[in-house]
Amino acid sequence: MHEQHVINGDDVAESNLVTRRGTFRAVAFRLAGHEHMAMVYGKVRLRERVLVRVHSECMTGDIFGAMRCECGEQLNAALDAIVSEGSGVLIYLRGHEGRGIGLVAKVRTHVLQDEQGLDTLDSATSLGLPVDVRDYTPAATVLRHLGVRSVRLMSNNPDKVDALESQGVPVVDRVPLLVRATDHNIGYLTAKRDRLGHDLPQVDLFDLPRVADS
Repeated sequence: MHEQHVINGDDVAESNLVTRRGTFRAVAFRLAGHEHMAMVYGKVRLRERVLVRVHSECMTGDIFGAMRCECGEQLNAALDAIVSEGSGVLIYLRGHEGRGIGLVAKVRTHVLQDEQGLDTLDSATSLGLPVDVRDYTPAATVLRHLGVRSVRLMSNNPDKVDALESQGVPVVDRVPLLVRATDHNIGYLTAKRDRLGHDLPQVDLFDLPRVADS
């Protein structure tokens, strides 16, 4: 079990945030050298089985709609699911760009993917960079701060489940958050399934014959 952290009063601020989907409670907090955001919808304090998404920052996908990854679509789908549920939390973790290597390095890996056909892992390691150095401690810390007792985690990544549970956050269920495979993201999704162990069944369906729209 890792040491459990707390958020100091000077490192957290909360306010209502009106969005296109409705009004959230925006909880900004500073931890592990970055400023993160938890978007809280409805009542979650002292609740069990809260629907939660721990989302890693991805500027290219989340803001600009890049199609080589599924990040932006997952972000939107998770927010929609939380609103549909009536309550839940989306935690947006900064410092996770490119699985922790940073924006400049991530863009350099894109060049290798486009010009040399390397996948998302080999393009990083060929530059002497790690595959994944993301720290999920801030997510566990803010869930405790919010009083969440247990979560249903929207993720395809078993490592996120293990990370939260190792920090003392019970994960009672993993809820798939699947994005359709396309010509643009199939290489990325395949690498995540085959080399990182993500549960992505839509990859198996990508090469099946497609029925024309009638």
